[in-house]
Amino acid sequence: MAEDPAFPRTPVGNVSLPRLLIGTNWFLGYSHTSLAKDKLIQHLQSRERIVAVIQAFLGYGIDAILGPPNEQLEFAIRDAEQQAGRAVTRIYTPGFELVPGRAAGPNSGSAEEVFDQCVAYGARFCLPHQCVTDALIDRRAGVIRDLDRYTRMIRERGMIPGLSTHMPEAITYADQQDGDVATYLQPYNAAGFLMQMEADWVMRVIHHAKHPVMTIKPLAAGKLLPVVGLAFAWSTLRDCDLVTVGTTTADEARECCEISLELLGRRAAEVELGRTRSKGSLG
Repeated sequence: MAEDPAFPRTPVGNVSLPRLLIGTNWFLGYSHTSLAKDKLIQHLQSRERIVAVIQAFLGYGIDAILGPPNEQLEFAIRDAEQQAGRAVTRIYTPGFELVPGRAAGPNSGSAEEVFDQCVAYGARFCLPHQCVTDALIDRRAGVIRDLDRYTRMIRERGMIPGLSTHMPEAITYADQQDGDVATYLQPYNAAGFLMQMEADWVMRVIHHAKHPVMTIKPLAAGKLLPVVGLAFAWSTLRDCDLVTVGTTTADEARECCEISLELLGRRAAEVELGRTRSKGSLG
């Protein structure tokens, strides 16, 4: 691997971002598989291990991370920045209370409090999480209620607003009401995992979006092989769209980067494959 190869980039809200973003579910314990798998991730991932994964991505010029505001994650990002001597763009997806006293756990706190926390953690982008965005969608009226209120609060704090959603309508409605958003976050994968409509319909929505789309779950939470999931994403998205991939180890990060570069170059992905006894006859 060449040192810091030029991974393709795209402007989002006048900020240059790599088209591959660092995901965080495999840092924080959101496996989308089972509680046992969540516990395994949480047991495995130390601050030092997270730093190593971020460093692996930085080696490919991938310097943007997407996830919830989280203290352990923030400290790991700072460590990686210090060691690498380069900044990491934070794209945070906070949850917050839409009705005071109605949320608990990671989504507790008012919008003001949560947005202030994102600022304290150095967020450049703020995309209210799906649990907020999708609760505001009014399908009957075809609007996202209170969108302008929240995007204004984000702008006032010096961050760039976007929307994190699992409902493709969010993209369409935000565009129709000319919402002040620079990007959207949407699940998109060949398995249809966590997608509320068929992949071809979501693809059409993405292709008609006014702004770049940050796609997530390209490997369907580990249900798709990296080369399969990434091939689908890179071959069907626009040049302005982005893919977010989370990995548990630095080796996995490097593998996803190498596969992505090969696919974007329209070449067959030449990475070393895992071997089992049944593959002995293949040489």
